[in-house]
Amino acid sequence: MDNNNNQIENANQNENENEMKNLQKKVTKNLIKDYSNLLNGNSFKDFSIFVENKSNPFEIKVHKSILSSRSPFFNEFLKEKNHLNKISLNEFNKKEMESILSYIYYGNISFENQENLIQLLEISIYFKLNLLKEIIQKKILNSINYSNFFQFFFQNRNLNSNEIEIKCFELINQNFSQIQNNENLFNLTKEEIIKFIQFKQEKKEIFQFDFFQFLNNWIKKRNERLKLRKYEHKMNAKKRLFHSFFSLFDKDSISKQDFDKLKHFEIFPKSFLVDIQNKVIQDNQKEIEEKWKKEIEEKWKKENQDLKTEIEKMKEEIELKKNFPQFSDSEIMKDIEYVKKLKEWINDNDFFSKMKKGFSAKRDGFNSQNWHKAVDGKGKTLVIIKTKQNFIFGGFTQVGFNGDKGYINDSSAFIFSLRNDKGDRIPAKFTIKQGEEQYAICSVLNYGPLFGANDFQLKSNLQPGWSNFGYSYNLPNGITHGTYEAQSYLAGSYNSWVVDEVETYFI
Repeated sequence: MDNNNNQIENANQNENENEMKNLQKKVTKNLIKDYSNLLNGNSFKDFSIFVENKSNPFEIKVHKSILSSRSPFFNEFLKEKNHLNKISLNEFNKKEMESILSYIYYGNISFENQENLIQLLEISIYFKLNLLKEIIQKKILNSINYSNFFQFFFQNRNLNSNEIEIKCFELINQNFSQIQNNENLFNLTKEEIIKFIQFKQEKKEIFQFDFFQFLNNWIKKRNERLKLRKYEHKMNAKKRLFHSFFSLFDKDSISKQDFDKLKHFEIFPKSFLVDIQNKVIQDNQKEIEEKWKKEIEEKWKKENQDLKTEIEKMKEEIELKKNFPQFSDSEIMKDIEYVKKLKEWINDNDFFSKMKKGFSAKRDGFNSQNWHKAVDGKGKTLVIIKTKQNFIFGGFTQVGFNGDKGYINDSSAFIFSLRNDKGDRIPAKFTIKQGEEQYAICSVLNYGPLFGANDFQLKSNLQPGWSNFGYSYNLPNGITHGTYEAQSYLAGSYNSWVVDEVETYFI
């Protein structure tokens, strides 16, 4: 019950607050309307603003009290000259004056086009309307773009707004390669070029060769305007200007790639060229040292990594020989993680500890007859195969092989994949399918190891083999029997793989 009362009370409070906000908006709206009517009407006006320019003279009648309360300029003026009932402001036109007065009276300012923004900013500064100044300046900064930045840059000369100048410098800088021959760029003053150089220096930017070409052409055009006739006078004026500019440059702000080009400018200050030359030498030396240091570090890392790898291999070999002596002479089982996987899958400590390598194709010959002589009738049997493509796989049977007996039933048989270079496949065990137990292995004298109904088999010379994985044994999730992905899973291909070694273990 209390919760319901609280919810009702909160709802009523929110409704009251919204009502108050709407009333406040209405008051503000009426206030703006009243002040607008006051400006546009003729009641109680006691002051006149005259603009006596020749093209469009005009007079606007206003209220002293409103002007003095809203504009610090008028406040100061009317305090000193309260007896006056007019003022002449010949610098402004009628539309600009009306825009400013609408702001003074009821806070409204109209931005009809970009062309009058600078003039409006000038008036806001003149009348000391600081908030309006911020609004207009923000509007100008948002309006400056690639197509108009020169216009705003030159209009800003009278205002000297640092923010507008920086925005224009940024666009000049970004587009310099496209505008380096633009006539507007050659209308920059010496002071403005100096400011631009300082702007780039503060940003720690590199000066490219095109900027020095521009400087050269700018000085040439300036001398033409000055109508210097004698070659000596032109060269001396040019050198003086170049020297005044280059006293600003930091040697690190010029790329060493441009140094050879810069040397062809005869008017370059010699001391500056010497500094650049020394910088290039130092940079080259530093680059050589860094390169040498990097090569040494890379070589050290490689040697260190190789040493670590060798140490790890030695540790694995020691652990393998110590804990799994049955694989100490194996050509295939050199990775202790593979050995641990086999032990986990077979899950028969007695067999795993007592088994020995009873057959090796490299030692005993690549021949199915030799293989059968060694493995027939041994019972539990582990077969491990390594291909020349570096795939390692095999199978385990509890029953074992026996001459020409054909298919042999073994519900505990499984095949496995230890090393598979395709994708991110990891070692995996695959059990016999339910209902396929009678096809677990096949013992035929003319064939070597044969698991399932041809899930994998080796022919009489044990080297060529083929795989129809998934016929009798479970495939990994997502792989379908009969597809190339299934047929190539164990050895990388269906039948084009070649055996490098076959090892068979039993007690």
